[in-house]
Amino acid sequence: MAISDEVRNTQAGAGRPSETGDADALKAEAVRRSGIHGRLDGIRATRAGRLTLKIVIGVLGAVLVTAGLIMVPFPGPGWLVVFAGLAVLATEFHWAHRLLAFGKQTLSAWTAWLGRRGWTVKILVVLVAAAAAAAIVYYGLKLSFDFDLITEAQKLLNRQAR
Repeated sequence: MAISDEVRNTQAGAGRPSETGDADALKAEAVRRSGIHGRLDGIRATRAGRLTLKIVIGVLGAVLVTAGLIMVPFPGPGWLVVFAGLAVLATEFHWAHRLLAFGKQTLSAWTAWLGRRGWTVKILVVLVAAAAAAAIVYYGLKLSFDFDLITEAQKLLNRQAR
């Protein structure tokens, strides 16, 4: 990290480096910046701040990505949460920035491809997604709670038939 001009001038005037290096100058410069970027730069100005920020961003992003991946097969904003988690991770990690760019490009290509197809292909994609979601719910309940939806539905129908 380069020493800012303000610190260089302070060092040249005093004849010795500051005890805190250029952290104070970086914090002051970050405060002048507006918005979240200024605050993040202020936190990154110290070694402990950088490490703490990486840990917090890493945990928060990992939780969002994991929750989004769990929600993907179900109706709702699964992929949106995955992309939000990657966006959070991309603020601190270069690999996440590259993965987010790849995901955006792939999603754009997929939606463009699907948009060029006829209604039959679109309906088929929706039916396959619904079948996958139903299978995940069925086997999730059966394996997790030993609850068989089909058997319970048959019992309910037999009770109503009497």
